[in-house]
Amino acid sequence: MTGIRLTKPWRDLDAAAIAALPGQLGVFEVGDAEGGTLELGFAGGRSRFGLRSAIAEAAAKHDAAASFRYEVTMQYWSRFEELLAVYLADHGELPPGNADRGDRRVGRIAAAGG
Repeated sequence: MTGIRLTKPWRDLDAAAIAALPGQLGVFEVGDAEGGTLELGFAGGRSRFGLRSAIAEAAAKHDAAASFRYEVTMQYWSRFEELLAVYLADHGELPPGNADRGDRRVGRIAAAGG
């Protein structure tokens, strides 16, 4: 499943990095200083300034937020759901920032032949 993970390099989370982000649609991951994922998210059609505002809002919810990475994509919703499914398959639970999904189901991914 390595081809569908978000594998871009982590970037330090600071005001300058946020300001330099594009105002485009896409998906992102906010992490802590140890490389753990705090939240997976997306910048969709209702994100006022695209990835820039979506990442800033997600990071503000986590005191431990120290890094982020993102991917520009017009298929943000299906890519977001795909990243949640991969994370769930890898860790057995969703990241802390996504645990509030309630009864909304996350798809399951199985290894080829499994």
